[in-house]
Amino acid sequence: MISVPEALFIISSIHYAPVSKNVFLKNAKKLTLSKDIASPMHMPPFRQSAMDGYALLMHPENTNVYQIIGEVKAGDTANYRLKPGQGVRIFTGARVPDDADTIVIQEHVSRSDDTIIINKEIHKNQNIRPVGEQIKKGDCALVKGTTLTPAAIGFLAGLGINKVDVYVPPKVAIITTGNELVAPGEALYDGKIYESNSIQLEAVLEQLSIKNITKYKVQDEYQKTKKTIQEAIQSNDLVLISGGISVGDYDFVKQALQELNTEELFYKIKQKPGKPLFFGKNGSSLIFALPGNPASSLTCFYIYVLPVIEKMLGTFNTGLTRTMKIITTDFIKKGDRAQFLKAKVHNEQVEILEGQSSAMLYTYAIANALVYIPEAINKVSKGNEVETILLPS
Repeated sequence: MISVPEALFIISSIHYAPVSKNVFLKNAKKLTLSKDIASPMHMPPFRQSAMDGYALLMHPENTNVYQIIGEVKAGDTANYRLKPGQGVRIFTGARVPDDADTIVIQEHVSRSDDTIIINKEIHKNQNIRPVGEQIKKGDCALVKGTTLTPAAIGFLAGLGINKVDVYVPPKVAIITTGNELVAPGEALYDGKIYESNSIQLEAVLEQLSIKNITKYKVQDEYQKTKKTIQEAIQSNDLVLISGGISVGDYDFVKQALQELNTEELFYKIKQKPGKPLFFGKNGSSLIFALPGNPASSLTCFYIYVLPVIEKMLGTFNTGLTRTMKIITTDFIKKGDRAQFLKAKVHNEQVEILEGQSSAMLYTYAIANALVYIPEAINKVSKGNEVETILLPS
């Protein structure tokens, strides 16, 4: 059995080389860039009006009366020739005439026919966006490892970029074990329970934009367990096994992994919940055998599986955000294992929730954080800071 820090160190030491492919920008949402992107153009590509108003060539005598000789809307290509004391009506986003050296906003102007009177002091280059103000041609627009959010996609589209190189999300298998499990919607007989682990794991994977997911259901029988795990390993980059990893008479996962020559990287962590967690490697596939209890399974996913998936996705992330928050009540830890407690953050404070059983998902459903209590700490007093792991919204 190893400690939480030791397990995290092993996770951080894993090397994974994700595969890259070229895709249309519109299909790249939440994917990760596998190459730096250089801007193919200046942005803006011309001097651009930042406001609705009047583009002027300032008069050397600082007059506040100007003659208006035309109009430029966004998208117009006209380039008016201006003399000192002349200007054009202009709108936000429009190309500023080469001769204009300032823009006065319409709220600071009184107009009569083709003449305006400016009622506020003006300065050169005000309200003009210079060429390349946002980015210059050849500069790095986004670096390798950047996750393509809607804003990032919009930014690249504005540079005229239509295709990007991204990392291919991993193929993931989810294997659920257990004779007692039935699918939601089916009849529930005595001794049976509804299966939720594969559903919650699939949901959190899809939240990470992983769509290539294969689900397997296997009964508590050794040969079937071994065959299913072997098939999953051969066809997937990551295999998540739910249940069957403990030491009961019908827990066959560990034995099957051994017989399939899986390299064990660690097995069992000195923590609560989630002690019987297995992490290993078989060929190019990485394997996590997660506890069967739903809350334990989800906690192990967030703490250990997520950082591995982020490596597979090629992101800069290293797991969920950790911060320090003030605990609202005293907490006394039972036993000598580290604990991950379902909690709720309120501004700078964090509340430990009732219902910490590894089988209880209700508390998880209303939690927005986990509080980590290291194995060396037995008691935390109200008002002290505790390490708080923020759950994804």
